[in-house]
Amino acid sequence: MSDVATAEAPPHPLIGQLAALHHFRVYVDVGVVVVVLIMTNLLAHFTTPLANVVVVPAAAIGLVLLVRSRGLGWTELGLGRDHWRSGAWYAIGAVALVGTVIGVGALLPWTRPMFMNDHYATMSGALLASMIIIPLQTVIPEELAFRGVLHGALDRAWGFRGVAAAGSVLFGMWHIATSFGLTSSNVGFTDLFGSGVVGMVAGIVMAVIATGAAGFVFTWLRRRSGSLIAPIALHWSLNGLGALAAAAVWHLST
Repeated sequence: MSDVATAEAPPHPLIGQLAALHHFRVYVDVGVVVVVLIMTNLLAHFTTPLANVVVVPAAAIGLVLLVRSRGLGWTELGLGRDHWRSGAWYAIGAVALVGTVIGVGALLPWTRPMFMNDHYATMSGALLASMIIIPLQTVIPEELAFRGVLHGALDRAWGFRGVAAAGSVLFGMWHIATSFGLTSSNVGFTDLFGSGVVGMVAGIVMAVIATGAAGFVFTWLRRRSGSLIAPIALHWSLNGLGALAAAAVWHLST
């Protein structure tokens, strides 16, 4: 047996080319998803009222079909069956925690005005929004798009740090269009910031920061549980239970 070590053969140039092509396709996928989200946001909020109802759910479904055709698996999208149980347990904990915080906030005199949102001044309207409009028009489509599709695409490109950073920032910016009237429609925020231009800018900044931070928590929960069930539950509890609490505060204040 020879004492001379056999030199390793250099990798075939084709392997490097295929790896570079794979990385390029991954970045293209991220770019396409981001562009679709931007166009969806603009169409939903700056065209017709019907577009606001239809565009976001349709775009979310379309994005899921697109990335599935590009090779992302159900587990990468947070929809794998193996994580349903863990997702459900985290969901229960999230709803219980948020429900407790919202309940305490609605009862305390100095935080109660923050719940007085004009959009949910009646209990019937809040129930309709909480149980139908918010889940179908906002929570489920946004979670499919951000914690499902975007999460999976960014994770392939840059790993979890990229998902947490870019995903959170994009989710915060997603809410710019819906925050223009935030302070003018909320009694507590109007008292603090006014309803003019300064109040509008303050509302936008607060909304972007708050939803960006929420996006980070949703992303962590998606990563921790491995399932979209958990962030969907947390997202709904913040919006849906918040709407019900707003209606309850209005009812008790009139």
